[in-house]
Amino acid sequence: MPYAIRNSHIQHLPTLVANQIAAGEVVERPASVVKELLENSLDAGATEVEIEIEKGGINLIRVRDNGCGIRVNELALALNRHTTSKIKCIEDLESLSSLGFRGEALASIAAVARLTLISHFHEANTGYTLQINDIQEMSEPVPIASPVGTCIEVHELFYNTPARRRFLRTPQTEFNHIQETVKKLALSCFNVGFSLKHNRKVLTSLPPATTESLQQQRIAKLCGQEFLEHTLDVHEDREALQLHGWISMPTYSRSQANMQYFFLNGRFIRDKLINHAVRQAYRDVLYRDRHACYVLYLTLDPKLVDVNVHPTKHEVRFAESEQVHHFIVATLQRHLATTMPKTEENTQPQSIVATEPEKITKNTESTLPSLTYHIQPKPTRSAVQETLQTYQTLAAPNSSKITVPQVSNAFESEKTENFTEKITVPQVSNAFESEKTENFTEAIMPPLGYALGQLLGIYILAENKKGLVLVDMHAAHERITYEQLKVVWQTKKNNDVQQLLVPETLSLNDQEIATAKQYETFFKRLGFKFDFSDKKHLLILEVPNVLQKTNIGTLVQDVLADLIYLGVSDRIEEQILTKLASIACHRSVRANHQLNLAEMNNLLRQMEHTERSNQCNHGRPTWIQLTQKELDALFMRGK
Repeated sequence: MPYAIRNSHIQHLPTLVANQIAAGEVVERPASVVKELLENSLDAGATEVEIEIEKGGINLIRVRDNGCGIRVNELALALNRHTTSKIKCIEDLESLSSLGFRGEALASIAAVARLTLISHFHEANTGYTLQINDIQEMSEPVPIASPVGTCIEVHELFYNTPARRRFLRTPQTEFNHIQETVKKLALSCFNVGFSLKHNRKVLTSLPPATTESLQQQRIAKLCGQEFLEHTLDVHEDREALQLHGWISMPTYSRSQANMQYFFLNGRFIRDKLINHAVRQAYRDVLYRDRHACYVLYLTLDPKLVDVNVHPTKHEVRFAESEQVHHFIVATLQRHLATTMPKTEENTQPQSIVATEPEKITKNTESTLPSLTYHIQPKPTRSAVQETLQTYQTLAAPNSSKITVPQVSNAFESEKTENFTEKITVPQVSNAFESEKTENFTEAIMPPLGYALGQLLGIYILAENKKGLVLVDMHAAHERITYEQLKVVWQTKKNNDVQQLLVPETLSLNDQEIATAKQYETFFKRLGFKFDFSDKKHLLILEVPNVLQKTNIGTLVQDVLADLIYLGVSDRIEEQILTKLASIACHRSVRANHQLNLAEMNNLLRQMEHTERSNQCNHGRPTWIQLTQKELDALFMRGK
């Protein structure tokens, strides 16, 4: 320890220094100032908010609202530390409904910037203004003409703390953070209009969105039209929990988690429990290290959540974390299950029901439900000649003659010398020249239509109402098999266990042993059985049969670490599902496996009745649609 510190005296810090140190927890950058001021405006009941920024917020931040305003005799009090109108006692923290509550924001901002406050209380005849000078002295309130509401101007942020100012980025980078802050609050409060200016130029103008249509327009403007076109609507109401919003389809994702907005009782949060729940819901439908996109709103009793955890209020603590986690996972998985081919009339998924499920063992591959495939033999020369003669017989007398290659030796040799004979083929009928498609608009047409053939030994070509459907047969069959295996496991997981001949012994600390006892039912439900007779060691007696070749000791320790840190863990289920996915991949039809039309149509029908069949287990799409309009554009039809 330095000599100067060992011999220094304990003393009170000057008020200005103490305020500047405390401001560091609240005011990190200009975006932090904007966040605090906007939250005050929203708590004041504002329906219109204007934000003006100059030089990325370093020179000027002005926030004007039409809220209830501040009484003239409370203007100076509002700029003191720990003064607020949102709570009165410690019990109020148990049922917070406001965005702010600590009473530190204005005092912290005033400690590191030049601040001007203008407010017109809604019951007063005029507005008043006051300022804070460089030595933290407040002027007396002066009457001023202003509309009802409050306007706060913040000039020269960090002018008196040069060390903090040096850490600011370029004005454009700082403004990008401000835009993101405004975006979050605009997504949380649809009934409020927002206007954002930078260097006197209006960049964002959002009127209040009071209808569902206007809300979708705001979502499209803030998150992009493409996001809105690739989302699933979420609506779930269960007892004290309500979850609604928009989640992206698995095939629409990002490399970074920069399109994830979760709001708890109207407050934006970025909580590890919530992030874990969303990742778990997307675990077997999202491609590799991609991130889902979502705008979700969770509502629950404020008494069941503690928001007074972090100065930024981005992290929270749930009273029933396991219940909240399970609710989010189950809700999102149920909606993601609808990502399957379906008609407009039938939008509900039809779950696969396993009858007499087989026990999952090391020989599971031999018991998998699968399609039957037969390799079609190559056509013989006589079969080809017979086909050509049939076409000649069907030809009309006035049909035109077209020169086409003869295919008699096509399947026996690579040579093409004999492909020069002329044959007569029937003239194309008017049915194929008409643009009418009555035969393909009937209600009985299934979503994926009917198979036409196989391409390159990989893809199935099918025709439906809209046009052409391309199906990756391996990816599609892999999803079907995987979902069937999941049903088998869900049905038999309590009985499908392997008793260890020699129990595995884990050396754990007291906290880990206590956690294993606390969650013993959780482990038992997944196929584990423990022996706690040794106070310092955990004996593993039984494990899930499908995890026989897994490092069980490491897995159990990792799960216990998750339970201690998060209160939930999905590692065991993830390991089991990974194994099932591997089995499904190896047992699915491979490339160059030739199918007949009946087998292709059977695969298409199973896709239409399998949840999540729009993507394989790895998140790749299983099929795509090419509409008639898109096909016409390829050939410049209608130009």
